[in-house]
Amino acid sequence: MSPVNPFDDAATARAVVDGSGTLREWNEGARLLLGHPAAEVVGRPAADLLADDHAGPPPGREDERWSGTLALRHRDGHTVSVWVLAHRRPATDGAPATWLAVTPLRSGPEPEDDPLVRAALTQAPCAMMIFDEQLLLRGVNDAMAELLGLPADRVRGLRATDLSDRPQNAELERQMRRVLASGRRHDLQARLKAVGESRAHAWNARIAPLTDAGGRVCGVCVSAHDFTEQHRARERLQLVNEASVRIGTTLDVTRTAQELADVCVPPLADFVSVDLLDPHEHGGEPATVVEPPVGLRRTAHRSVAPDQPPAVAQTGQLDVYPAGSPQAESLLSGQVIVASVAYDDLEHWLQWDPVRLRRVKEYGVHSMMSVPLQARGTTLGVAVFTRFRRPEPFTHDDVLLAEEVSARAAVCIDNARRYSREREATLTLQRSLLPRWLPPTAAVQAASRYLPAARSGVGGDWFDVIPLSGMRVAMVVGDVVGHGIPASATMGRLRTAVRTLADIDLTPEELLTHLDDLVVRLSEESGDDRAGEVGATCLYVVYDPVSRRCSMARAGHPAPVLVPPDGPPEQVELPSGPPLGVGGLPFESAELELREGSVLALYTDGLVESRDRDTDAGQALLREALAAPADSLDAACDRVLHRLLPSGSAADDVALLLARTRGLPAGQVATWDIPADPALVAPVRKQVLDQLSDWNLLEATFTAELVVSELVTNAIRYGSPPIRLRLIHDTATLICEVSDTSHTAPHLRRARTWDEGGRGLLLVAQLTQRWGSRHTAEGKTIWAELGLLDEEE
Repeated sequence: MSPVNPFDDAATARAVVDGSGTLREWNEGARLLLGHPAAEVVGRPAADLLADDHAGPPPGREDERWSGTLALRHRDGHTVSVWVLAHRRPATDGAPATWLAVTPLRSGPEPEDDPLVRAALTQAPCAMMIFDEQLLLRGVNDAMAELLGLPADRVRGLRATDLSDRPQNAELERQMRRVLASGRRHDLQARLKAVGESRAHAWNARIAPLTDAGGRVCGVCVSAHDFTEQHRARERLQLVNEASVRIGTTLDVTRTAQELADVCVPPLADFVSVDLLDPHEHGGEPATVVEPPVGLRRTAHRSVAPDQPPAVAQTGQLDVYPAGSPQAESLLSGQVIVASVAYDDLEHWLQWDPVRLRRVKEYGVHSMMSVPLQARGTTLGVAVFTRFRRPEPFTHDDVLLAEEVSARAAVCIDNARRYSREREATLTLQRSLLPRWLPPTAAVQAASRYLPAARSGVGGDWFDVIPLSGMRVAMVVGDVVGHGIPASATMGRLRTAVRTLADIDLTPEELLTHLDDLVVRLSEESGDDRAGEVGATCLYVVYDPVSRRCSMARAGHPAPVLVPPDGPPEQVELPSGPPLGVGGLPFESAELELREGSVLALYTDGLVESRDRDTDAGQALLREALAAPADSLDAACDRVLHRLLPSGSAADDVALLLARTRGLPAGQVATWDIPADPALVAPVRKQVLDQLSDWNLLEATFTAELVVSELVTNAIRYGSPPIRLRLIHDTATLICEVSDTSHTAPHLRRARTWDEGGRGLLLVAQLTQRWGSRHTAEGKTIWAELGLLDEEE
């Protein structure tokens, strides 16, 4: 069927009247009813058509619909009594609101005389309407008349759009036209408020074709079924399912609380607030027993309308709730508390807080529900659900739904709380194990950055700068397998071991061999069921500013990047070596000469590895970031992190150590070959005093002369030639080194009163900042450091 303009349909009289009572539209049906053509009445007051004895009160200003019998004046002068149904039509596109008045011109036969209506009305005991081929209403049963709020004998002859100006009626008429054309039934769902009810119901309308004896479609039957309860049950099930998907997407307490509020607004409430117990009051743990007054910190809230009503407590604000407050009472009892205006208990519920009570009255809040958040036997906080826009109060089903969703959210909040607590503990442990500052050395200028993993938890990455004897420096970067407190604890043990091994001046490959043995033992100590779980990678570098030689070795760790003073960054060619914990496999070292001002970049794999790129691409980005000039090493560290981790977070821990090498000028080093003759110690002391005078270090001459005398004498007596003495100094330290070819290490002992010797090294230890010995390929070196700044003071 071709669509028909309902207003032009002559089967129904229609007229449009504006707010001033002037007729604006007049259809052919109205002309047939009263005889007036449109040209005579449009633009004139509608009251001119009323007979003097018209009856029925006019519609009020707030009415949306009006019906009644009117006495109208026909063009030929006689009076016509007409039943009229009028709808207020809202203003659209700048046009003012108007009234549409309709009345049927022919009502058709009575239902009991109409076989079409009689056949349809006997098929189902539900609200029904019968429409003919022109989509004019032929009859309604009592259930439908009650639903429409109109007399059944008056609406026959009207269209669906005449009964109401709602969009649902226009959609109903469109679907009925489809059924007439196709002959197939169609179902339509809508939410409508019945006349006299404040709450909308869910309706399922079935539009079925009606046929005559020959099978021709001659009308449609519309039957409406109220499935509000089924619809609400489905909505509740959908909300529970949505909560399981949307709540707990992260391990962040604040985000999880906000997800609870977001999920429940507007399906369950118009305003939701989530307040959690302040963990600072209980040592970081939620309270097992809650006693008022209760301190709750606003963690999240959400309103169906922005800033309406405005939240009494802002996010992050701590409020204290006394006994008798809904929050305290629901936490104390562990039960949901519901209050509403309908039961006159809402005002009493909020007497403790005049500000909240005033806000409730101002915005028309009529129902509130306080739900405790509990998980694993602990109380976490409370969620308060409020309704001010939805007219219906909270029902028992709403309470059950709020309990179910809140219980799911409480578990997620508890998971996030436990994760946050463990992460904070791990971060605290790791910060305590990592160097708080890098020691200043004459060998390198260093800067570092550490970035914990964003999601997988804090790992075992570490770095260190270790001053060695002879102005040398060791630099180390490592990565322990795993995350969390165990990885951080293992990292601390390995860092301590590296420092201990560095103190005895092992070569890089020897140090990694000893460290590998330690990791194997740690793995075995972890238990038979976890054997091999402990593992790590490590890169160890030693730089000597006197020779400008750098030796390094690695155990399964990324090779460093070298940035020459006047060239592009390049990856250092270095044997990879097995990761620590494999055991039994050798490590190889490499040695290279570094010009002064060269930059070494040591890092862990979390910097260059990513889901979005492979390791080669990450290392290329690292070299690109290091190639750009920077004002300082700190600025270079920041640029590297920004270039490779633009989001500011990483999937794995990141440790970065940049070191710019320095060279010690030849004028700050003096070397002598010492004959193995005790009688020549005095001339050696004289040469040392002359050198200190040339260096303008006269304040250190007494101590230096004594230390050199003891070390040289000790080497002549107990060592093997050749013997060599070396003095090194910078602005803060003077170093005395005596080397020989003997591999026997000296031992510090306390001499007895009658002993003639044995006091030399003890005296050296008391006069110097620190002393020690290191093994070399040719033998050993005994060294001692004197502080020049202390001497100057």
